[in-house]
Amino acid sequence: MKRLMIVRHGESEWNASRKLQGQADIDLSERGRQQARALRTTVEALNPDASITSDLKRAVETAKLLGIKTPLPNPALREIDVGAWTGRPIADIRDENAVGYQGWRSGTFTPDGGEHWNDFVSRTSACVMDALNTSERLLVVCHGGVIRALLERLVDLSPRCIIPVGPASLTVLAERPADSGSMRLELFNYSPLGPVLDAPD
Repeated sequence: MKRLMIVRHGESEWNASRKLQGQADIDLSERGRQQARALRTTVEALNPDASITSDLKRAVETAKLLGIKTPLPNPALREIDVGAWTGRPIADIRDENAVGYQGWRSGTFTPDGGEHWNDFVSRTSACVMDALNTSERLLVVCHGGVIRALLERLVDLSPRCIIPVGPASLTVLAERPADSGSMRLELFNYSPLGPVLDAPD
């Protein structure tokens, strides 16, 4: 039975200050490093036989803290490009354009210069499905938006129905029944440190 294990990177410095990152290459915060270390035992117990990661350093460092000695970075797993919103405080964006921000979270609005949701879903899911073809237990270390995109493509769960994914949290999809090609959600937003229900995008 194929199993897809997806981890969001630990808290970044911009997550900590509630700034929208998109594809900006921001470091983990010290808290983010602690979160990633706490998840390591859980990931090791799931025994992935292959792993891939976004090439942004917050994801690569998270992968290393999870025990992946030589992460395989892939730019196709980068977060969605948020264009003119990059680096802006989320509160300011909401104050200026609450409807647009909610639409962006739902996959129906694209900020100026940003990446369209459907293109993002195609980019990220193609990368993951290609890797899953040669793996039974694939670990993907990436971003909250990527996880929402994969849930939409693989289990038909709309992004408007998904809370922001917690930092250094684990989501698991499994092929059920085995060899059917159909994925089901086994676990969402798990962290050994407890749930984070108000995580920043």
